[in-house]
Amino acid sequence: MAEYNTIRTTGVAGARAAQIDEGLRAHMNKVYATMSIGMLLTFAVAWAVGTSPQLLAVFRDPVTLSPNILGWIVMFAPLIMVFAFSAMINKLSAAGAQTFFYVFASVMGLSLSWIFVAFTGMSIAQVFLVTSIAFAGLSLWGYTTKKDISGWGSFLIMGVIGLIVASIINIFLGSPAIMFAISILGVLIFAGLTAYDTQSIKNEYIEHAAHADSEWLAKSGIMGALRLYLDFINMFMFLLQLLGNRE
Repeated sequence: MAEYNTIRTTGVAGARAAQIDEGLRAHMNKVYATMSIGMLLTFAVAWAVGTSPQLLAVFRDPVTLSPNILGWIVMFAPLIMVFAFSAMINKLSAAGAQTFFYVFASVMGLSLSWIFVAFTGMSIAQVFLVTSIAFAGLSLWGYTTKKDISGWGSFLIMGVIGLIVASIINIFLGSPAIMFAISILGVLIFAGLTAYDTQSIKNEYIEHAAHADSEWLAKSGIMGALRLYLDFINMFMFLLQLLGNRE
């Protein structure tokens, strides 16, 4: 009887582990799919506005690309929306959170539209390809590694805060040397965040899967998509500053 109970317990545990593995794969696929749709929205909006002098002139000077008042609002709107999304996520439904994410991705496209005037289309495509390959490798490593990299979080977040402060200061200073240093550090920080966030999303699912809270898991997937989306976008922009060919 004891042997039978052991076999039965082992079988149940194995079935439960298999169920969690299957659910994890579905969860991560949804995270990447949601992120990909957000990326498509961002670059579609950025291309549509950036390749239209009339639309771009609504936000920036067509010659100098300096933002006007509306351009400044659009520039900082994504940052404000990220903080608002984090504060509101528990009050939103899964459908509401997904809609918010797609609106955010579209606004991000407006803020990035200037790159299609400042850089050649070929260099944008090349940097996007480089970023995609790097992101895929880093995210895969974060998902598969047995190493616990949760300790990276606090240092990486401090690095992001430092980048934001330095970038705002350099808007007024306009120093190429500072911009170069910010870009190098930005690539390294968001490369680390890509691996860290992937492992964190995976671990959060495993910890909460036993509760079978479908609403929480759905919103968690959208928040995970936002985190990886931001990692990709920021890594792309910093690499574009380093490798992009200007018009």
